[in-house]
Amino acid sequence: MHEPHHRGPSRSGTSRPLPTTIWLPDPDDPHHIPGPHGVLPSWAIDKIRTDFTRRSAPLIKISIRDTEPGMDVRTPCVTYTGATGSDSEANRKPVLLAELHPDTLPTPRDELTADGGGMPGAMENGWPGFFHRAHRLLSGDGLLLLATRQRRDAGRLTDPLGSLIASARTAGFRYLQHIVVVHGHPAGDRIDPTPPQGAPPGLIHSDLLILPAITSA
Repeated sequence: MHEPHHRGPSRSGTSRPLPTTIWLPDPDDPHHIPGPHGVLPSWAIDKIRTDFTRRSAPLIKISIRDTEPGMDVRTPCVTYTGATGSDSEANRKPVLLAELHPDTLPTPRDELTADGGGMPGAMENGWPGFFHRAHRLLSGDGLLLLATRQRRDAGRLTDPLGSLIASARTAGFRYLQHIVVVHGHPAGDRIDPTPPQGAPPGLIHSDLLILPAITSA
């Protein structure tokens, strides 16, 4: 079930907002809570495979738990292989789903110190380097999906989406869409919340950003 409406950040100077979609699980789906280190429940990952991968395309899912040097070798990775069929190899563009643990998200202090000089690139640490490496992997019309959720720091709600989108754009991605993944069970005309373990009180959704890789002509 999804319901389009308009919300979320857009480019400065752009009057037309980008679309936001709401995803809800089916009423009879028993899997509503993500795994211990995950962000999305299994039904949402199944929907990603249906909506964003071609029939034979793989879905690569990584779970980012830190952004310290050497983060790539510590990041768990699962590949969901596509179905075999007649699709050509040229159409088998991978889709990268990055689940970002809330503890790894940029804080307001990080945003103030993120500009430090130097040429951004794949060898950089933290989020800038991650996005450049992801763009290199997905060059040629690949697709990056970022799954995360808000957190509270000393009682203050931290929304990382603006910083993540800015870093992704610098690396060569285009912000296409924002999907709200509801953590709840539809029950008649209401939703019974099933918040993830460790989520701030009252938070019953995660955010999924759709970011196509832009390649130069």
